[in-house]
Amino acid sequence: MTAPCCSRAGNLMRPADRPTVRAPPCGQSPRSRDGALIVASVTDKSTRHGGGRGGIGHRLSLIVRRRSRGASSRWPRACAHIRVRAGRLPTRLAGREETEDTVPADHTPRPTQAPRTAPAGDLDQVPQAPSTGPSIAPSTATSPARRVSAGQPRKSRPDDAFDNPPRSTQVWKPTGARRKEVLRALGIFQRATADQLWRMLRPTDRHDRITRDTLNALKETGLTRVETRLESGHQLWVLTEKGHREAKTLLPKNVRISALRKIRFDAKGRPVKDDGYDEHAAAVTTTAAVLTGAGYGTPLSWRTEIAHRLPYGYTQYADLTMRALDAGVPAMLLEIDRVTEPVDDLVDKLRRYTDWFELLAPKADPNRERAARDGHLGARVHDFRLWPRIYPASSREGYVPVAFVFTGKTAAQRESRMRRLEQAGRRYFAGEPYPGRGAGITAVDYHQAVPVVVTELERITADPAGAAGKVWRRLGRDEWQTLGEALDNPDGDRLYLVQWQEAKRRQAEREAAEREAQRPVCARCGTKFTDERWQSIQQSSWWSETDGLCGPCETEHWARIEAERVARRQAEEAQRAAAEAPVVKPRSRFGIGRRR
Repeated sequence: MTAPCCSRAGNLMRPADRPTVRAPPCGQSPRSRDGALIVASVTDKSTRHGGGRGGIGHRLSLIVRRRSRGASSRWPRACAHIRVRAGRLPTRLAGREETEDTVPADHTPRPTQAPRTAPAGDLDQVPQAPSTGPSIAPSTATSPARRVSAGQPRKSRPDDAFDNPPRSTQVWKPTGARRKEVLRALGIFQRATADQLWRMLRPTDRHDRITRDTLNALKETGLTRVETRLESGHQLWVLTEKGHREAKTLLPKNVRISALRKIRFDAKGRPVKDDGYDEHAAAVTTTAAVLTGAGYGTPLSWRTEIAHRLPYGYTQYADLTMRALDAGVPAMLLEIDRVTEPVDDLVDKLRRYTDWFELLAPKADPNRERAARDGHLGARVHDFRLWPRIYPASSREGYVPVAFVFTGKTAAQRESRMRRLEQAGRRYFAGEPYPGRGAGITAVDYHQAVPVVVTELERITADPAGAAGKVWRRLGRDEWQTLGEALDNPDGDRLYLVQWQEAKRRQAEREAAEREAQRPVCARCGTKFTDERWQSIQQSSWWSETDGLCGPCETEHWARIEAERVARRQAEEAQRAAAEAPVVKPRSRFGIGRRR
């Protein structure tokens, strides 16, 4: 049992190999006889149950402070007992430097955990106990709700609950692949925190320990540096000039590297703290991180501040451009709004994007483009446009989708902002009716419209599935859907094809009914004409007495006429033959020539 006062602590038994050091009584100055040192007693509880010498515990001498001349006579009390394990001192008292990236989540190491050992060489080293931390190449995804940042304060939890492994027990030596991916990500986004890089690069890791260790390892080699510490306590990392050159060699040629953040110095040559990382830039990087963590592309799929130049001298910059062909989104433009801009500015962005999408490609014929558009030829209109030569075309009709990601303020304010944007920008995303709408066609032509989806960063982070869940809403609809469902057009071309075929079938039925009503009837037997008989009558330019007869009756009619004609001919031939036959006179009985 530990003594309640340092005056009693001096009566505890000590190890045989250590000198006797007694702490001064409470309330007295902790000064040695020579006035130079202050000595405190440290009680070891590991030997309390008979595990060490003394049976109860032993005291360790610890130099706390050296008093110099002229120092204040007010000294801290030395009656506090510091409990440590046998043979080890606390990290803070051992003179070890602690930062956000080195302090462990649990400051009380467990007896079963081994002390930290420094890695040897520059080889990549895996954790000593893989079962207690994330793997270097995890094979299964972890729910975002269970991932915990290593920088957050310790919470009360059972011993087997999840948290970052203590720094004193695990050594996470970053691999070469992790170093490269961190350099590439900082080359694209310029500035990022360890939490953002963790969610972007390794969303399957259960915490950001390895990402922070990778940043610290790059810092030791002079490739990265800490620009500032944010109000949230996270360190903001940027590339050094050496790291900027290294990242440029790692990025593909078609990926634009961000500008280098140089260190500024004041008149005395001291580094000036840079506070240029505002909330908008943080929201942009966080949006890219959560979308990448949900499976929408990779860090190389993102571009920042892409310019869309218009012919009237204005350039519309997109906060983010995403290309995730594997996720069914070949291209998407993202605008991050912290509920600070007027809604009219958001509508103006939609108008400028529409103007840019309608720009003609070089050497395109404007007359043919206008004819294709007036003829509602669908995707053929885009063959004359500029944007398909810059962004990959999608199987969905319409221009490149635009997403507005809102964050900040209250949920009611964000919802009101979405509704106002939907009402003011309807003419840019609503589409046009297909021709033949009066014939029962309700499908919408989206080929000349901008698909606009909205979401909230708070909604994405609260959903267990993250950005892959039903956290997107297409303007013009009321339900929340996944991104693929929101960008889909079930009331577009597919519906038009079904409705057009149905309308064509109904039209054919109406025409058939009308034709059937006009079909002639045989004057002799009352049977309706067949299509062949009706067509033969319509194609004939001469009137015939048999036009009112059906096919069988016409055949019978002509057969009877033919039989009558044959009979007449036979009678006439018989008469003619009888008239032309010679007359033979009979011989007389008493003629001259009669023989006797």
